[in-house]
Amino acid sequence: MDAPTPIPLPCPLSAGWEVVEQRLIEPSQGGGFSAGAYRPEVDELWLLSDAPRGSISRWRGFRAGGLKGLVPLPPLPLKQPQPMDGEGLVVEAQHFWVATEGRLQPEQPAALLRYDMAAGSLLSSRELPPDWRLQPKRGLRSNGGPESLSRSPVNGALLMAAEQPLLQDPPDRVRLLHWAPDASGALQPAELRPLALPPGGWGLTDLLASKQGLLGLWRRFTAPDQWQARLVLYPASAIATSNADAPPVAPLISWNLLQLGLASDNWEVLLAAPPLGDGRPSLLLATDDNFNPLQRSHLARLVPRQLPGCSAPPQQ
Repeated sequence: MDAPTPIPLPCPLSAGWEVVEQRLIEPSQGGGFSAGAYRPEVDELWLLSDAPRGSISRWRGFRAGGLKGLVPLPPLPLKQPQPMDGEGLVVEAQHFWVATEGRLQPEQPAALLRYDMAAGSLLSSRELPPDWRLQPKRGLRSNGGPESLSRSPVNGALLMAAEQPLLQDPPDRVRLLHWAPDASGALQPAELRPLALPPGGWGLTDLLASKQGLLGLWRRFTAPDQWQARLVLYPASAIATSNADAPPVAPLISWNLLQLGLASDNWEVLLAAPPLGDGRPSLLLATDDNFNPLQRSHLARLVPRQLPGCSAPPQQ
């Protein structure tokens, strides 16, 4: 596995973010976007759909043209024998990984899936550890994750996080799972310290890992139509302790995304994007329209504000 791309951060952190581009994706180009990846070697943007018959919408032209220059490519259908709910995506050279969310009705176990890059055919499926499996009083909540998958800066591992607390856990945390290769190269799961989550219906919908820390995307919905979204930074030490019973790791800072001018919608996708023409690093966020005609598939590109003379300390 390649090392994860360094994530851009404001300097100082309180300087926050600037939205430099936004656009809508038409329904004809896909929907239900739940995770994404940018492939710099071929200049392709991938957005994973959480439709039961999973697929990946793809575009080219991001590097030179930004969001306005995206040119749609044929989608990549995912070939697997059963319906799925894809929520996390990590792309490698010859294959890619998908984290699927568990549901009780219809019954769909959460899993870590590996697909062939060229054909989208299923290569392998790994069940989650027993504590995570959907059970009457334990494990993941139905439609409660995992929502995120990210490449770790440690040992070429994958990081998987639940969206909501497991049924047996306190309400102030979500579990974090570290999939690291064993001597044979097969990925084996291990529990890390949980991540702190605020009360009141918030969920962790995506995670972006780097040596600078963990960027997370929080989401909350209040009926009938009120969405909230926050970008949060957890310290890099969050992935240093293998202990699910340890106190949750609190974020260093959080930023209100709607105050930046983003639409009140279901922001669910977070990924490192190519730099702007002036060299500034960027992030890409996207919404899941839930295939609802009252919602839209939004894209937004953010850059971190850098104040003159600021020197960012290493994140602990």
